[in-house]
Amino acid sequence: MKKYICIIIAVMLIVGLFVMSGFGNSNTEVDVENPEYYAEMAEKLKGTTLNVFNWGEYISDGSEGSLDVIGAFEKLTGIAVNYTTFDSNEAMYGKMQSESVSYDIIIPSDYMIDRMRSEGRLKEIDFSKIPNYKYIDEKYKGAYYDPDNKYSVPYSVGMVGLIYNQTVVTEAPDSWGIMWDEKYKDNILTFNNPRDAFAIAQFYMGIDINSENKADWDKAADKLREQNKILQGRVMDEVFDKMEGGNAAIAPYYAGDYLTMADVNPDLKFVYPKEGTNIFADSICIPSSSQNYEAALLFINFLLDPNVAVANANYICYATPNTAVLEHPDYDLAGNEFLYPENQDEIKTEYFHNLDPKIIKYFEELWQTIKIE
Repeated sequence: MKKYICIIIAVMLIVGLFVMSGFGNSNTEVDVENPEYYAEMAEKLKGTTLNVFNWGEYISDGSEGSLDVIGAFEKLTGIAVNYTTFDSNEAMYGKMQSESVSYDIIIPSDYMIDRMRSEGRLKEIDFSKIPNYKYIDEKYKGAYYDPDNKYSVPYSVGMVGLIYNQTVVTEAPDSWGIMWDEKYKDNILTFNNPRDAFAIAQFYMGIDINSENKADWDKAADKLREQNKILQGRVMDEVFDKMEGGNAAIAPYYAGDYLTMADVNPDLKFVYPKEGTNIFADSICIPSSSQNYEAALLFINFLLDPNVAVANANYICYATPNTAVLEHPDYDLAGNEFLYPENQDEIKTEYFHNLDPKIIKYFEELWQTIKIE
């Protein structure tokens, strides 16, 4: 899951940020609520280095006139941030398992949070030290992956859809079935991670994406093998260059990232297939191995600040769980038809859930065989 900068930034916001920063990507000035709180905590945390592990391009970084969130936090608090990225939940989990690095902040997706919580890999969050948590919409609290609201703070939400190039796919598709259409041989991309790739076959075949029946995974695997002969490739980050450059015509990906691609290539269109799709929530967590718990809490509070959160929301182009963003005058994506579809209730959606470790191992091994056949 690669998150790219959204270029749909209001002119007024760009001008305002450039005034504060001069020009370029050096904007580290932002007005925050309760600056005294940050000053007090900064005094206590002097000399701290915070280790943050996040999706690629999933935070506003100062480019295109946006706010440099990491730079702004460092400037406000004096806390240094060591920021590294991953491109899938599985890659993040593998790095966490290795215990080669101790992270203080991670931003996994729902099912991975559930898995890590059940394995004791997350610390409980002291919400008394995150006053901006008041801005998180109640409907995103008490989710299945954190039913008691102890381990996570919602960061963004989204859905997977089908991106297609209308100059090649002249009839608008409404089904995942197009990804098996031989007419588009060598023009089709799919996810290069097992959970997302299997889900497309499962939705198309009417199989539960959270099935604990090995036979169901076998059926989906067989369907994915059928795809091998017509696929151009399996991608994550590479999907942007390929779709934006017209080098592929069909790809499943995240709605927020589609907005970025379409801004570069207006021939790209997007649809939520009729069989259903994955809906997800990415949330901020503190790993049990964290060495800088208090600084992590301060960073979370900073991310939830209205002016910081709106900069992030405009940058990453995903739907937001932050009510202050939805009401913010600088939020450019309120009511966007793909992030906040009017027919949301008509779109069939399902979350990934954590599965029995034996099932996870089973489909991951199936995935390896699919890729080499």
